[in-house]
Order: sequence, then structure tokens, then C-alpha cells
Amino acid sequence: MRVLFGSAPLLGHVLPMVPLAEALRDAGHEVLIATGAEALAVRRTGLPVEDVAPGFRFERIAQRTILRHPGLAVAELTGRAGTRVVGLLFGAVNDQLTDGLVALADRWQPDLVVHEPLAVAGAFAAVRRGVPAVLHENSLYDGPALVRATMTRLDRTRRRAGIGDLPPSALTLTIAPPSVVGARDGEPMRGVPARGFGELPDWLAAPGERPRILVSRSTVAGPGGGNLMTAVVRAASTIDVEVVLVRPDRRVLRRGRLPENVRTVDWIPINAALPYCAGVVHHGGAGSVLGALAAGVPQLVVPGPGDRRHNADLVAARGAGLALPERAITAAALDRLVSDRALATAAHEVRREMAAMPTPADLVPRLETLTG
Repeated sequence: MRVLFGSAPLLGHVLPMVPLAEALRDAGHEVLIATGAEALAVRRTGLPVEDVAPGFRFERIAQRTILRHPGLAVAELTGRAGTRVVGLLFGAVNDQLTDGLVALADRWQPDLVVHEPLAVAGAFAAVRRGVPAVLHENSLYDGPALVRATMTRLDRTRRRAGIGDLPPSALTLTIAPPSVVGARDGEPMRGVPARGFGELPDWLAAPGERPRILVSRSTVAGPGGGNLMTAVVRAASTIDVEVVLVRPDRRVLRRGRLPENVRTVDWIPINAALPYCAGVVHHGGAGSVLGALAAGVPQLVVPGPGDRRHNADLVAARGAGLALPERAITAAALDRLVSDRALATAAHEVRREMAAMPTPADLVPRLETLTG
């Protein structure tokens, strides 16, 4: 088969699709990833990638949306807008994505299109070619709900591409563990954490002398970044843990000398380091949440814009971590993160649950039946 993967031009959207693309390639199929902008960094995996949105800039779309819908923007920044802003933002994203992705499909002629929920342009390309479309969830949100929210803003785009009504996906792949998000329709598939970029230092590839807390921040620039790392550094100096800041922000670096138990690293394959950590603190992105769950590591999630509050609440409800605002990141909170046995037990339960889900390679035969 020829399998075309469609993703919004954001790195966090495309990376969860890489394991399935690799599994299809390893099974002898030809794959091609269609995306743009920062997501083109996925070329570093060795998979073929096509830029279908030259000149794309997500920040322009976000700024325009904020100016036109200030009330919704406030709700989005606090993570309380649901899918209302998703429809606005990613309707505009897909308007820019559709022409290039459909043209690529016309030229490359795939037998199957796999797309993530916020790349509905992939489904348009599948309809245009008359081939099956597979919806590949890549977050803790319900994929079909995200597709519906995005489609409300794409009538003119759909007509421009010569597309009629969008039929249901031939198959939906759901990667979030049911004990965290609830039961979902579709085929479960293990969410394999992204390998990430950079090299893992030897000292991070083994347990430390003290409980280790990894602290990461979002790969997406924009509002809502806050002072997460500064809050952790301030709290860490009084407790017996090792704190590792991944790509520390300028606020932290401007503080000068860090406490002796705080170290910094540049880009590393975070998910390779997690098994040697007692806890992880992060901004609440879906990739970070799923990576920590897959490793069985308790997490402290700071609720934030977009889906980050939703993700944080899910982690806390499952008991696999804490959902705390930055101001509540105290020494006591960090100590609880690495010492609370209930958090560790729940995190390990979810790890085992995810490990029991079918792998991307297990799903390849199912995808093959869609074209035969």
C-alpha cells in the first residue's frame, strides 16, 4: 500500500503518528507524511516528509483568533473553552493545509490516508481520491469530537476542494488508556512515546543517588507558558531530590546560580529518561501526559491553555499524579510527588494497561484489510 499521513503543522501533533508510520514501512508499505512548519522536524526520524503548507505560521492564526474572539480567548487561556476555540483555530489551520495536502494526494495517489483529528484536510484528500480514511487519535480528547468541531468552520474549504459531505472514518485508532479517558469506540492502539531528539547523557540513563524529578516545558511557543520551572527551582532547594530542567527557559537562567540539587540539559529524548525518574513536572501537553503514563511515573501537571487543564484533571482523577497551579508547587508538593505510594501505584497500573494494548505493528494487518 501507499499510505499518506496528514498532520497539522505542529510537532506535537505529528510525533504520535510516527510509530504507526514506521510499522507500516517495516511491513513493506510505502509511507509519506504531509505536514508543515515546525512539524517538518519529523524528518529526523528518517521517514519521508512533504511540506504541504509553505510559509505556515501558527502564531498568526492564534493572534487573529484572539483579536476576533477576545471572550473565547480568555476561556481558552484558562483551559475552559472546551472545543469552541479548537474549531476556530484548526478550521483556519486546515484552510491553509487543504490545498497542498489534496494536491499531494492527487499526485502521489495513496491507497489509504491516516490523519490526526485536527488535520481534517487528510480526510478531504481521502474523499477526493476515493480511498479509506483512518482517524489516528493523538491526545486525550475524543478524536471524532475534535473532527466535528473543526468541520464547523470548513464548509467553504470543503467546497473549494470539490468535497461533498465527509463520511465517517473507515477506522478510528484510539491511543489513550480507557481507565484515564473512559471507554471509546474504535480500535485501541498503544500510544508509543516519541523518541524525541538529542542524546541521553549517561547519568540520566540510570537512577540517581536521590529521587529524580524531570521538569519539561512545552515545545509550542505562546501565552500560558508561565513560570513552571522557576516555581520548581524555588521549591526544590529545601528537599532531598535531584531536579533536572530540560531546556530551561530564560527566566530560570536569569536567576544566576541554581541550587546544588538542580541540573540542566538541552534537548534530550525525555521518554528514555523517564524510567529512571521518581516524578515528572510538566505543562500538561498530551505527549507529556501519555509519556509519563507509559513509563509509570507520577506526574505533576500544571493546568493551562487549550487541552492542558483537561489533561491535568484526567491525570488527577485517575490518581496517577497531581494537578496543581504554579503557585502551589511547593517543597511539600514535590516531596509528595516522589513519595506518595498511591500515586506510584496508580501510575504503574496505567503503565501496565497501556503495555497490554495492541502495538502499532499489531494494527498493520487491520489497516491492510481496508484497501483489499
